[in-house]
Amino acid sequence: MAQEMEDTQRAFSTFRVLNGDANVVERDQLFRNMAQLYSYVSDRCDDEQVAQYDEVLCQLAELVEVQARTHVAKLLAPLDRAPGNVVAKLANDDIEVAAPLLEFSNVLSDDDLIEIVSNQSEAHRVAIAGRNTVPERVGDAIAEHGGAPSVARLAANPSAELGPVTVEKLVARATTDAGLAANLRGRSDIDWGSLRGQINAAGQKVLEGLTPNKALDPVTAGKVNAVVYNRMRNRAGFSSQEWKVAYNQVKALSDRKQLDERSLIRFTRFGYGHHVAAALTVMLNVSPEVLVKWLAMQDYVAVTVALRALNLAPDLFEAAVATMPWRDLPTEADKTNVRRRYEALSQEEAAGIFELWRTHAFRRRQATEDRVA
Repeated sequence: MAQEMEDTQRAFSTFRVLNGDANVVERDQLFRNMAQLYSYVSDRCDDEQVAQYDEVLCQLAELVEVQARTHVAKLLAPLDRAPGNVVAKLANDDIEVAAPLLEFSNVLSDDDLIEIVSNQSEAHRVAIAGRNTVPERVGDAIAEHGGAPSVARLAANPSAELGPVTVEKLVARATTDAGLAANLRGRSDIDWGSLRGQINAAGQKVLEGLTPNKALDPVTAGKVNAVVYNRMRNRAGFSSQEWKVAYNQVKALSDRKQLDERSLIRFTRFGYGHHVAAALTVMLNVSPEVLVKWLAMQDYVAVTVALRALNLAPDLFEAAVATMPWRDLPTEADKTNVRRRYEALSQEEAAGIFELWRTHAFRRRQATEDRVA
């Protein structure tokens, strides 16, 4: 009886908190406790449970003080599967709240970071510029919108990918920023020789001052060539680490109800192969292992049927096939044959085949579980 009364009081307290009737201490404590609990069970929550945590944490974030939001942001920052809405909300908060997420959270996608770079403070940009990995598109946004502190941190970050467009912007800014010029001069991953042919005339004089006077030694040249090769090689081949990051970012996008055909178009346009595959996994409602197996086996037939069941436009289907991280890059003949099969198959036929496969796979898995039991 006493336990039931305690549970009733706790539930009533939670109800009062969510309706804004509680005091500051109660609200803050519930917010911290829920986030702490989620951090313990995040790897075991299904999508519905994540959505429930996400909804309540977002409501509470509106009611608590900055210290509580900062505490929760620190709890969520290292999680691989954090609720997408509350992470986005806190990442756009005051910098003391946002900083842990901007620096460490892998749930924030490139598009999330670019939006924050464009719309939030210089302090937000500084935090993003120091991330363990700063993709080329994010770096370009910092070079476009950032002030001296964020741009300097970007140039000094050896894990920041600086593409030719970004470097050109940084070179132009280095005319009046000696610290930035020094940081650029110290980077071994910039192919200065190639850049000379791409940069505009206004930047050529600055470039002369940044390029080392001595001839490029073989070791440095090897590093440059290795960077270029790795970027080309990353177009093909599956990376478990990239898959993990991409899948959790896609799940966070789904939490925010923003995973749709436009997302796929954006992923294919920028060559985000692991994100394309992860997005299709979620949209098809299959386990990640299924799509990973198709990629490893170069199973174009399975992918063709599954994506036709989604009724993607033929051009988007072709772009997705060309972008996904197959074991080996599809040849031009592969792409032509796959598209021909795709256009010959109706959406109704594909949906029927896919549902038959899903039913058979479910029964087979259930039989296996019964045998194990």
